[in-house]
Amino acid sequence: MKTLLIALCFIVAKGSVQAQVASPDRSANQRFDRPIFGLGLSAGPVTGFGFSFREHLPAEIAYEIVGGIVKVDEKLHYNFGGELQIDFPHGEEIRAYVAAGMGFFYSGPPGQNDLNGPLRIGAGFGVEKGIPGGISVAGEVLLTYFSDGTILPLPQAGIHYYF
Repeated sequence: MKTLLIALCFIVAKGSVQAQVASPDRSANQRFDRPIFGLGLSAGPVTGFGFSFREHLPAEIAYEIVGGIVKVDEKLHYNFGGELQIDFPHGEEIRAYVAAGMGFFYSGPPGQNDLNGPLRIGAGFGVEKGIPGGISVAGEVLLTYFSDGTILPLPQAGIHYYF
């Protein structure tokens, strides 16, 4: 809970800073007149770990799809999830947003999920920082509900290349 409050204070303090994710061919302070797409890697207990696709729409809305799969010996591990992001007012350097996501996790031999809470739903806040060249780094803190009844504030992170 303390982490969630710290993230909220950071976002409120940065509320007057103007930011926009920039594609390589656009300056950072221009509004999008078309969708901007991003490919990258994401890691988090709500939406999953692995490759991710993000689309920032011309409005102040973005969505992200995440998925990953690994098989070690006889155990299969995979996850897939998605997230919706709604931007706060922003400008050149930092994009702050509220986020809501959901994901499903599987770990175990085929046909037997060993996880107690494989379905996860979360909501919280995130911050994304653009780096020259179309790359951005994002961090989030989501209040996460596990399908076994556990509720925890947990972090997520991602790095994307916008084109």
